[in-house]
Amino acid sequence: MTNSLKTKTIIIFSGYRRIKLTVHVADTPGKIEKGLMFVERLPENEGMLFVFPGKIYGGFWMKNTYIPLSIAFLDSDGQILKIMDMAPCMGDICPIYDPQVSYHYAIEVNLGWFEKNQIKEGDYVKFDGTLRKVPWNLVT
Repeated sequence: MTNSLKTKTIIIFSGYRRIKLTVHVADTPGKIEKGLMFVERLPENEGMLFVFPGKIYGGFWMKNTYIPLSIAFLDSDGQILKIMDMAPCMGDICPIYDPQVSYHYAIEVNLGWFEKNQIKEGDYVKFDGTLRKVPWNLVT
């Protein structure tokens, strides 16, 4: 992966389970645009967190991306709104993966990671030590 990005550990709450994921943070237009382009291998429990300055509407594409990915789109409270699978694309014409919802964050991981970890739409992500609208019964 790229070592020029800051790394954070986030926690995904699914039911009564907590799943840790190490993410590389893309929080500037340049970092967001590059994303995981030209990355040949993504460790199993790592991904990329895209942080947008406000709500955004539109999709992602996989131009110059070598590995298949799954992506989760999150609202400003950290709730997963939509999960999609995306295929690598090395051509000039690549499909757009549009969740059809507005979102504030997106998380890319290896293809199938969310499914393998039984993470689904409606689950929540904890950022920066603050719990964002996690159901009270998950807080210990």
